[in-house]
Amino acid sequence: MVESRYMSKRLLLILFVCLLPILAKAELTVEIVGGAAQQIPIAIVPFSTPPSISSQDGIAQVVSADLSRSGLFRVLETRGVASQPHTPAEVKYADWSAIQAQALTIGTVEALPGNRLKVSFRLMDVLKQNQLLAMEFNIAPTQQRVTAHRIADLIYEKLTGEKGVFATRITYVNKLNGRYQLQVADADGFNPQTVVSSKEPIISPSWSPDGTKLAYVSFEKKKPIIFVQSLLSGQRMILANFKGNNSAPAWSPDGKKLAVVLTYSANSQIYVINADGTGLQQVSFSSGIDTEPEWSPDGSAIYFTSNRGGGPQIYRMSASGGEAKRITFEGSYNVSPHISPDGKLLTYVKQDAKGFRVAVQDLATGQVQTLSETTQDESPSFAPNGRMILYATSIGGKGSLAAVSVDGRVKQRLIDNGGDVREPSWGFAIN
Repeated sequence: MVESRYMSKRLLLILFVCLLPILAKAELTVEIVGGAAQQIPIAIVPFSTPPSISSQDGIAQVVSADLSRSGLFRVLETRGVASQPHTPAEVKYADWSAIQAQALTIGTVEALPGNRLKVSFRLMDVLKQNQLLAMEFNIAPTQQRVTAHRIADLIYEKLTGEKGVFATRITYVNKLNGRYQLQVADADGFNPQTVVSSKEPIISPSWSPDGTKLAYVSFEKKKPIIFVQSLLSGQRMILANFKGNNSAPAWSPDGKKLAVVLTYSANSQIYVINADGTGLQQVSFSSGIDTEPEWSPDGSAIYFTSNRGGGPQIYRMSASGGEAKRITFEGSYNVSPHISPDGKLLTYVKQDAKGFRVAVQDLATGQVQTLSETTQDESPSFAPNGRMILYATSIGGKGSLAAVSVDGRVKQRLIDNGGDVREPSWGFAIN
C-alpha cells in the first residue's frame, strides 16, 4: 500500500458532537496579492441611505470590496469628486471622466412599510454617457450585504460578460480552540456559521448542486460514516455506513446520486449511491487504491485519484464504470481532481521540486500550468463561474485559504482571524 498525504487524509476518524448551526466569531478577511494586467476603472458612489437605516457595512462599500478582490476592476476614490449623484439625472459625466472612470455605480436605499427596504442601483457608462443597467430590490434589513453581493455580480457580468460569484458561499474546516468546525460563509468570508463542531478532525465537505445540503464524513460509531445534512433545517441522514471505511462523497451534477469511496469488499474503490442512500453500485475495480471521485459537469464521467499505476495519478472513467483512462502525466504525484464548470479544465495538486502546489490542466491539449506559489497546498475547488480556484495552504505552520485565477494573474489570501483553516469547497448562490 502506498503511504501518501491523500491516502492518510481520507482515513481520518471523525466524531461530531454538535449538529445545530451556531454563529462563529472568527471571520475570514481577503487580502489581494495580485491583479489582472488590465483593470476596468469604476467609480462607486455611496448609496443615499436614511440615518434610520442601520447597516454593518454600506452597500457601496461591499460592492467596492467585491469588485476589487476580483482583480478585474480598479475601484476609484470618489470622495474628492464634487458631485455625488444618486440618480441618473444628477450625474455629471465630466466629473467622472476627469478621474478616468469608465463606469459609474449609483443608488439609493429607502425604507418601506412592514420593516422592508427598497434598494435601487444604476450602472452608468461614463464614456457613452448612458445607462447600462438598472434594478430594484425589495428586501429585509438583514439582507443588505447579500443584496450588495448580488449587485456586484450584476455589474461584474455586465462589464465582463462572465457570471459573478460574489453572492456564492464557501465551506471549510476551521480548527479553533481545540475544536474542528465545519463552517459555511459568504464568498468574502463574512457571515460564517458552524454547521458541525467536533473534538475530532472533519474532512471532505461536498456541496449539493442546489446549495442546500452538505455531504461529509463523520466517525460516530468508531469508523468513518458519510452523512448528508440540510443547511436549511439542520436535519441529517446517514448516506453510507457500510462495512469498512466510508469516505470522499461527491454529488452528481443533477443531485440525484453521489460518488463515494468504500472499503466495502476490498481496497478503497469508488461506488455510486442514490442521494437517499439506496442503489449502491461499485464502478471502479482495481488492485490499487481509488479515491477522491469528481463528476464531470455533464454527469457522464468520474475523475478520480488512483495509485493503480504506482504513484498517485488522476484517471477518468464512465460514471457507470468501465475502463479508466489516465489523465495526468506530468510528475509522479497528482491528486485531488476538480473539474471546471464548463468541463474544459482540470485543477489538482501536483508535487514538484518546490512542494505540493495547485495546477490547472487543459483537458483538450494536456497543457499544464502551475498556479500557486505556496508549497503545501491541498483541496482545490473551482468557483461556480470557473474563473477562480479556491484551495487550502499552510503559511507559518497554520492552515489558510487562498484563491487564484485560472490564468494565474489574480491571487488572493483569505485570512482567518484565529483558526487553522482547511478542506475548502466553493459552493453556490446564497439563498
